[in-house]
Amino acid sequence: MELSVLNIEGKETKKVKLNDEIFGIEPNDHAIYLDVKQYGANNRQGTHKAKERSEVKGSTRKIKKQKGTGTARAGDIKNPLFRGGGRVFGPRPRDYSFKLNKKVKILARKSALSYKAKDGQIVVVEDIKMDVAKTSKYLSIMNALKVADQKPLLVLSEKDNILSLSSRNCQGHKVVQASDLCTYDILRHKSLIISESALPVIESTLNRFNK
Repeated sequence: MELSVLNIEGKETKKVKLNDEIFGIEPNDHAIYLDVKQYGANNRQGTHKAKERSEVKGSTRKIKKQKGTGTARAGDIKNPLFRGGGRVFGPRPRDYSFKLNKKVKILARKSALSYKAKDGQIVVVEDIKMDVAKTSKYLSIMNALKVADQKPLLVLSEKDNILSLSSRNCQGHKVVQASDLCTYDILRHKSLIISESALPVIESTLNRFNK
């Protein structure tokens, strides 16, 4: 697949060919599902906790005699059947994260990128450089690329704090390094803006297991 390379004014300067092994494969929906599921699970805090009967504050005195009341037996006031008592089998802190093979994660990213390429939602731009963090200048670049209202994900070859700060106040916008690109971010953002120098980084990252 061949795409135009745009400058910060939105004008075409040249053409670039995308690697079909990354941007042109048959997408694997199950791999995408697993990768997004792992992303969500790994970000869960898992700090939920409910008090059971041994943890609830209250008297341990038997509240009524065992027999002869005509009602069910009852122990102390912390019985889970009573209001204010402990909870039966309540949630406890736990770790939701799980392991996923690296090849599956790479396949998921390739599949997500292939979907974006197929839908025409990838824009390749020349390397963007800003001297100072300024949201208005960042937005003017996104407007020139006609993606300001499409929750764009800007992919750079290396970390750029100035661009990150400039985009921070823009809802739905995000700036990431090519090496940190994940399936969830690719799918969450409608438009994918890739700097020209980030393409080789993406290719080397996603083709590292190819023989």
